[in-house]
Amino acid sequence: MRLYLILFLAVVNEGTSTYRPWEESPCLMVNMEAFCQNKYFHQIPLGLHPNIKALDLSKNELQNITEKPLIFYRSIENLDLSANKIGFIQHDTFKHMTNLKVINFSGNYLDRVVQNGASGIGVLPHVSRLDLSRNSLYTDMTNYFLEQAPSLQSLSLSENSITMISPKMFLGCPLLTDVDLHNNIIMDIEEGSFENLKHLINLNLAMNSITCISDFSLRQLRTLNLSKNSIEMFHTSDSEDEYKLEHVDLSENKLFRFPVLPRVNNLIFLDLSKNFIHLGADASHDEMEWMGDPFRLLNQSENKDLKNTIPVNLSKLSHLDLSYNEVKSIPEDFFVTMPSLRFLNLSKNCLKVFSVGQFGTLSSLVILDLSDNSLQNISGSTNSLHSLQEFYLQNNHLHILEPSIFPGLPSIVRIDLQSNKISLCSTTLGVAKQRNDEKEHGCVSFFNIPTLRHLNLRMNMINDVPQYAFYETPLTVLDLSLNQGLTIKPRALAGLESSLELLSIEDNSLALLNIDLPLFVHLTYLNLSGNQLTWLPMWTKDCHLEILDLSHNSFINLQDSNMPALEGTLKTLSLNGNPLSCCGNSWITHMIQRAIVAIAALDVTTCHYSKGFGYQEEILVGQIRPDICDKEDLKKMNVVIILTLVLILSGIAIGLGSFCCFRRQKFNQQFKA
Repeated sequence: MRLYLILFLAVVNEGTSTYRPWEESPCLMVNMEAFCQNKYFHQIPLGLHPNIKALDLSKNELQNITEKPLIFYRSIENLDLSANKIGFIQHDTFKHMTNLKVINFSGNYLDRVVQNGASGIGVLPHVSRLDLSRNSLYTDMTNYFLEQAPSLQSLSLSENSITMISPKMFLGCPLLTDVDLHNNIIMDIEEGSFENLKHLINLNLAMNSITCISDFSLRQLRTLNLSKNSIEMFHTSDSEDEYKLEHVDLSENKLFRFPVLPRVNNLIFLDLSKNFIHLGADASHDEMEWMGDPFRLLNQSENKDLKNTIPVNLSKLSHLDLSYNEVKSIPEDFFVTMPSLRFLNLSKNCLKVFSVGQFGTLSSLVILDLSDNSLQNISGSTNSLHSLQEFYLQNNHLHILEPSIFPGLPSIVRIDLQSNKISLCSTTLGVAKQRNDEKEHGCVSFFNIPTLRHLNLRMNMINDVPQYAFYETPLTVLDLSLNQGLTIKPRALAGLESSLELLSIEDNSLALLNIDLPLFVHLTYLNLSGNQLTWLPMWTKDCHLEILDLSHNSFINLQDSNMPALEGTLKTLSLNGNPLSCCGNSWITHMIQRAIVAIAALDVTTCHYSKGFGYQEEILVGQIRPDICDKEDLKKMNVVIILTLVLILSGIAIGLGSFCCFRRQKFNQQFKA
């Protein structure tokens, strides 16, 4: 009788648990989480703790998911089955796993589940997040996994082969808040596909083949990503209802027009970069007509009464990106309805004229990017841009500017003028321009801009930097590189001694620096490469240089510059490309030996020493030996001795010759007498 009882209990308890606490677990266990990835498992392992909360089986060889192994682990909340070979899932496998909240099926063969005629995976009672990405699923297959997911909130169907979205796709998961469908082949979205998803907040449809969004009506949506499609038109339904939409990404599409946005909106972020958008006078007749009536449906007849001609109010918009478009000009009142705009990117367009007055209403604007256009001039007063901190104007054709254009920006911190054709005003000229309302002088003043810290003037064909060019402007970063033939006047950088930290003057062919560098005690980065410099002032221990680039100059002897004084802070020194003297720069050997400073490009940094009369030997600076310089000193001494003897002998010879001539002349005179 006792034997039968034991057998009965064994049968009853079969499958309850195979966990043996004295046996070693097949997976790494950390705080009731089992990490079983990369174990080459072909089935879900037994022997794990029955109360584990998370099970990571990613990157294994699993092919079938059945109920029996998983029933041992009913406490699991997070199940990761990604990157396996799963092609079969038993119906209702997860029905009794009431604690399960997250399932990751990414990177499997779930298309085979449908092809094998399965009836679906059944109920997912409490699963809130499901990842079905990268499974070669196409349109009708999704129902097999979503038909009974009443608690599902986050769903990823990205990187599949879905071509169409229909209303029945999400009927089994009405609580969805986040849907990711990026990188499919979606060409059509049937009407009402998302209308049953009353809680939908984030929708990602990027990287598909959508060509048109008409009558957009998802009022509860907050984030919409439609980037990298082929959208030619975005049109919101004509309504006075409030839309909660805050973030819209329409970048990398084929839009020719500014999108028709909800009249009552909460839009904060709008990315329209990399389209074909025109604005203003350069737009076609149809586009101008559309801009005059932004809510007019495209198929309305001409004689029909016009409605909704009030422009859309974008009062909360703070980020607008219109870069990489075909904007040639901007309508005068374009920004009137955007008083909260803080970031505006109009780079890489076709702008030729820029009038500050067009941005007069943008008192909150912090960053303005007008780089990579065809701007030749900036006109108007900048006093209205009270909050502007970063102004990007690089890669334009700016030549004639009002001298006071930048001093009129009360909050400006960074100005980038790389690759233009500007010239610098002297302080006197700048003051004169401020005091007298004269005509443009064709130069730019950087005098007395107390907020400016970063200034990039690379590649501007600047001929000279006049005296006191940046006086009372506490720059920390200044780039004057690639202005071939540049002349720096004495005291040109006066006033920057206590603020400048980074200075770049590379590739200017400078022969004379005219900057008393040791006075710039906060300078940490100095690039003087690509010039023709032969001399540097004497450094002191008050300097705090960390990076010093002297490469590709004409330095021979830097012994008098007291380079060892920089060792306290210097981290990197570049000397390659100079005709250095091996024995005139003994400090280099000591610096290499102490290994405090890294010599950049040490394997190509060379020096020269005298090997014989009129013959120079080139070696790597790391190969300098004391005996080389001793021999050179001996040779120099021998040369001095020889030259001295030659001079003495020459003097004697000249003296004897002169004496002989004198005696001969005297003898001749006596003979004649």
